[in-house]
Amino acid sequence: MEFDPSSPSNGYFFILKGLSLLPIWHYFLILTTLLLCFLYNFLEIHFFEDLFTGFSGSAVDFTYHSSSEIYDAVVSKCRILQGRYSVTPWLSSPHLQTVFLNFFGRPPVFSYKRQLFTTSDGGTLALDWVTNSDDSSSVVNKDEFTPIAILIPGLTSDSSAPYLKHLAYHTAKRGWKVVVSNHRGLGGVPITSDIFYNSGWTEDTRTVVNYLHKENPKAPLFIVGNSVGANILVKYLGEEGENTPVAGAVAICSPWDLLITDRFITRAPVQKFYDKALTGGLQDFAKSHKPIFSRLGNWEGIMKAISIRHFDDHATRLFAKYETVDTYYRRCSSTPYVKSVSIPLLCISALDDPVCTKEAIPWDECRLNKNIVLATVKHGGHLAFFEGITASSLWWVRAANEFLDVLHSSHYMHEQKKVSKPKAPLDSSIDQSPYINVTEDGMVAALNNEPTIENQKKNK
Repeated sequence: MEFDPSSPSNGYFFILKGLSLLPIWHYFLILTTLLLCFLYNFLEIHFFEDLFTGFSGSAVDFTYHSSSEIYDAVVSKCRILQGRYSVTPWLSSPHLQTVFLNFFGRPPVFSYKRQLFTTSDGGTLALDWVTNSDDSSSVVNKDEFTPIAILIPGLTSDSSAPYLKHLAYHTAKRGWKVVVSNHRGLGGVPITSDIFYNSGWTEDTRTVVNYLHKENPKAPLFIVGNSVGANILVKYLGEEGENTPVAGAVAICSPWDLLITDRFITRAPVQKFYDKALTGGLQDFAKSHKPIFSRLGNWEGIMKAISIRHFDDHATRLFAKYETVDTYYRRCSSTPYVKSVSIPLLCISALDDPVCTKEAIPWDECRLNKNIVLATVKHGGHLAFFEGITASSLWWVRAANEFLDVLHSSHYMHEQKKVSKPKAPLDSSIDQSPYINVTEDGMVAALNNEPTIENQKKNK
């Protein structure tokens, strides 16, 4: 049989023969290159984009009312917000930033003093006050005029979360009193009533704010909400309008519209990773309170849940008595309340947030409200915004603190227009709260120099 080089089969033969002559390491190099290209796109890495710009970062974009005094008199004077945010080079991905924050985070070292009290419905809340740190200059001023910063955690976070410890520590270093208002059932606190917190539950925030204002009438109150805590914050401010003692606030990485966020987090494989991780956190939360979850919810459904939506269908919506999950998401979203916010509010979001999508940001609503300034950054991930070559600080923490400092020194702080009876009565045991010490290793101990409920009963 005569060899025909023009035959297609013979052409393939030459190709295969040529490939067989290539060294093995060439194949390894090709496969490695393809894998790296896949990961570069899958993880939304932007290292080369940053490299081409000399790692100069990106400017902050602002959305605000054209006649906003909050922007002109406060935000325009914030050096950090008016500057650029440059991502830590080796964390040039929203996913790398977000994962690094949750698994490493590099939080500062300090202790909390925990205050427990019982609400009017029988629920137990924990306020964790910053007491000390490894920096002797961070002693909190006890003056009655010292500002108080209230921090609201995210979905299943408590005062031990790395991002909250960064915020609490650096806010306290500025001489402010700082308290983390933990959600019900978190931070090692038992659930003592049939009322649960959820993404739109504002009653505990209202109770804590009214209590702190009553106990510290001369101290300006500020709130910083994070993720779901930001959604709760904005919803609370919209519900209260002028009738809130809060002087100013900051919302970090808010989900805004829970229905849009739900659709987003189940859309792509990488988002589903976060969905499963958050679902696992919710299931762990349920396991730690199994008696009440199994009594009020569908325990089998809770344990088999493979998404936040499934968990909410078998637990959250049942506890809050919503007909459907979508009804719960619609009624608990903060977007409808943006127009009613009546105090200075800075909102910070990353456009590459892998959990709280930019698609849910209420751009027009923020633009129409003179009290709101929306600051968006091209990169940052979810609650991360690491900066510096060592990733030792979070950009949004510095930006939020600077905004609150400038606002505090201005005459644009909100003042409550009227005083009315709070929606949730304060006839609780708040003023009979035991104080306990929460140390770095998680050990909890009562403080001998503070009153406890038992000691007060003995003294009566």
